[in-house]
Amino acid sequence: MKLPVSSRSQFTPDLNICRILNGMWQVSGAHGRIDRKAAIATMFDYVDAGFTTWDLADHYGPAEDFIGEFRRQLVATRGKEALSNIQAFTKWVPRPGKMTRKLVEDNINISLKRMDVDCLDLLQFHWWEYSDKNYLDALKYMSELQAEGKIKHLALTNFDTEHLKIIFDAGIKIVSNQVQFSLVDRRPEVNMIQFCEQYDIKLFAYGTLCGGLLSDKYWGRPEPRGGDVSTVSLRKYKNMVDAWGGWNLFQELLNVLKEIADKYGVSISNVAVRYILDKPAVAGAIVGARLSISEHLEENAKVFGFTLDSKDYEQINAVSGKSRNLYELIGDCGDEYRR
Repeated sequence: MKLPVSSRSQFTPDLNICRILNGMWQVSGAHGRIDRKAAIATMFDYVDAGFTTWDLADHYGPAEDFIGEFRRQLVATRGKEALSNIQAFTKWVPRPGKMTRKLVEDNINISLKRMDVDCLDLLQFHWWEYSDKNYLDALKYMSELQAEGKIKHLALTNFDTEHLKIIFDAGIKIVSNQVQFSLVDRRPEVNMIQFCEQYDIKLFAYGTLCGGLLSDKYWGRPEPRGGDVSTVSLRKYKNMVDAWGGWNLFQELLNVLKEIADKYGVSISNVAVRYILDKPAVAGAIVGARLSISEHLEENAKVFGFTLDSKDYEQINAVSGKSRNLYELIGDCGDEYRR
């Protein structure tokens, strides 16, 4: 299996990435036990298939350690030049409070050591409390570390448009913002995309498959309850579906997606990802990688083999038009984490 050229994006002048990123939240322990040895062996399968870009975080269990071990094994088996074929994007999610240069640098050094790198490809910063303005100090210190060569590019995760603008106006160069974006949660379309297009900031979309709910597995199925909602992802996104419009409307959406999927010989999940990848400013979509447990490499590759037409968009948007307005209910991107 070889991914087409359309699977790649020149994210920054020095980073060419796969537009489907391998999400490593799934190794954090909340999605089932992960066998470390088998997981790292599976990472070779992802990279060999063309899925070369990893999304992780300091708090995703052993995710940063997995990257470090994978890099070491890659060098041992294929030589140091093989490292240029992978990209690993991590996050720093500190507790709010006073930010000092030492605190920021100490935490960045931990990620550098765990990932076995001299410089982080992309550091995505999350902040829990907007009323605590120390996030600007944290970003200022990260900018200094970037200038010193410890970070290639600075980015955000779950910041709303208002605070993205505050950071931009403070003169801090941000290349991307990672936000929840799916056929169920289309809040980025309200303000975020327009701002990002204006200032050349990219978006990485997570939750694009709603934890697996946007798939053939749930098409025509009764509403999952209790033990059926067995992972933190499913619980999180089932709540999002309930807020959006409930299970009956969700089934209406799946029916439309199934019809479109059958037309192209692909899956419901493929259509859901393709729709988001086609949105302006979106550089990539993060699809969870349950390493050594469940792999969907061949299916995910199909995302790059078809194009949605105007009728497909009309059908999808007709169902979306019946849903509740999540922007009015929840707020802008990331506001669900700050209520």
